[in-house]
Order: sequence, then C-alpha cells, then structure tokens
Amino acid sequence: MSSTHPASQPTPERIFDLINAHHNSAALKAAVELDLFTAIGEGNHDPAGIARRCKAAERGVRILCDYLAIAGLLTKNGNSYSLAPDAALFLDRRSPASMATLPAFLLSPMMMTSFQDLAAAVRKGGTVISEEGTVAPENPLWVEFARSMAPMMAFPAELIAQLLGAAEGKKWKVLDIAAGHGLFGIALARHNPNAEIFALDWPAVLEVAKENAAAAGVASRYRTLPGSAFNVDFGTGNDVVLLTNFLHHFDVPTCETLLRKVHASLAHGGRAVTLEMIPNEDRLTPAMAAKFSIIMLASTPSGDAYTYSQYQSMFKNAGFRSCELHTPPIGEQIVISVK
Repeated sequence: MSSTHPASQPTPERIFDLINAHHNSAALKAAVELDLFTAIGEGNHDPAGIARRCKAAERGVRILCDYLAIAGLLTKNGNSYSLAPDAALFLDRRSPASMATLPAFLLSPMMMTSFQDLAAAVRKGGTVISEEGTVAPENPLWVEFARSMAPMMAFPAELIAQLLGAAEGKKWKVLDIAAGHGLFGIALARHNPNAEIFALDWPAVLEVAKENAAAAGVASRYRTLPGSAFNVDFGTGNDVVLLTNFLHHFDVPTCETLLRKVHASLAHGGRAVTLEMIPNEDRLTPAMAAKFSIIMLASTPSGDAYTYSQYQSMFKNAGFRSCELHTPPIGEQIVISVK
C-alpha cells in the first residue's frame, strides 16, 4: 500500500500567486497612500479607528488589513490589527528608518509601464517603452527617484563613509556620479570636514541633492556638475569617485568606457566605490540581487545585474589595479577599486 504526500504533488498555487502578484504591490501602495501603517503605529487598532484616521471606509480598511495580515505586514488578534516588526520599522512614517516613500518611485507609471509587454522586451533584448527607456536624457523619473529613494540609501551611505575612513579627515576631492539625492557624497562630507564634493547629475535632480546638502550643513563644500556622466569633464586629482547604483543601466562596453574616464580622473591610489545589486555567479542567488536583472531588461536598452567577476573584469580592463568586495547586510554589495 502506497501513500501520497500532498506536499510532493504539483499544485497551481505558485502559478496563481505569480499571476496575482500585482495585488501585493497594489495593496502596499494603497496602504502607504492611506498612511495605514502610521495610523496603526499611532495606536489605532480596530477597523473603525483605523478608518477614521485614514479617512476611508471601514469595510475597505478591514479588507485591506486582512490582506496585509495574510501578507505578513500586519498581525491580527480578534478584531485588532498591529504592525509586524518590519512594517513598524520600515513603513510607519514616524520611524527613522521609514521607507514609505519607496512606492512613489518603484511603482511609478514609467516603472510599471516598462513591464506591460515584457514578452516584447524579451524578444528585443531590452526595453520597449521608448528607444532609451529610463536612461533617456533628463528623464523626470530621476527627480522622483531622488526624492523617494533617499531613505533606503542612508544606511549604505554611512557604511561607505566608514569603509573609506572618512572620519580620518584627509583632504579629499570627491566626485559623485549620478548623485541623485546626494546622500553618498553628503555622508562623506559630514564625516570628513576636509572633503569637497562634486555632484554630477541632470540639473533638476541636482536641485534635490542641493536641498539635502543644505539640510546636512555641508552646502559650502558641495559643488554641482550638471549633465551626462558620459559628456561632463570629471577633472583630475579625484581621491574618491562614487558610482552608486549606476553601472547596471548600461552594457559592459559602455561601463568600461565610463570606467576608463573615471580612472583617468583619479589621483594615484584614488578609489572608485561601486554600490550595486550583485548576484552570485549562478545568477539565481541571492534572490533580490538576481531578480534585479529583469528590471533592467524591462526598463533599459542594455542594462543588467552584473556578477562580481564581471565587475572585476570591467575595472581591470579600465586600468584599475585591484578590486575588493564588501557584503554588508543591506541587500546590495560594495566594490572598492583602486587606481
């Protein structure tokens, strides 16, 4: 007599979960827009109280809260909802680590549109939303990125400052390529009073970076270089060049062209700092980094999530003499390359 174990039987559940995955992002986006996580964090736990705080219908709040409890962002006890630890830390706007602004960029119309015909992007081998996708010159998407993604970058910016020894106070000339919100250069300036920052990005994006530099008290040592990283003069004698979440937008030859320009701009012994989603050589793990390549497929003409060996090769071909990989607990990895 044989027995069949249900766990070993094929089931369509995984397929249904994938088909309906957009429900998850829609529910999270709605909860953030309604400020539901903050409402619960403030002490509103029943549907009626949460609904009053969120200015929403009680029925709608109850259904949304149940969905979020199933997803693991809330806990439910009887008719009372509470925040799960990760929701309390990252989605309650009162938390110093709040990332409640992220959906504004990650679920923006352009990012969502890029996935509407993914089959066409697979056939083409790159984005079909436009000729240049998200890397089109002066794309307003990057202003939204600068305003929305800063909370996610505060911790890695601090880690980079520590890895570079910013607190030693050496006289530094720092070039921050595709500065965005500016947090990486700003962190170096905060820790090192002898660091002068040159932030490069599109003019509208640099306005956000300048606001953040002023708020951090480093505006007097914060310069801007408006334009494209491929056209703007990097100058010479840079001690540090920051390449944070930028190289993944381009193919390998384009990256190497940019890295040769970076290499030429660095002083002897100068360092290029790369922050990226870096999958293992199997390109399947870790999942967060490995999945990132499909975003590049959908939104850019030729971007990718590169492995460390690929980055080593790129930097070597550009003239750098060494690379060192750092794997902090932030989802992304840091490569420090020395001229």
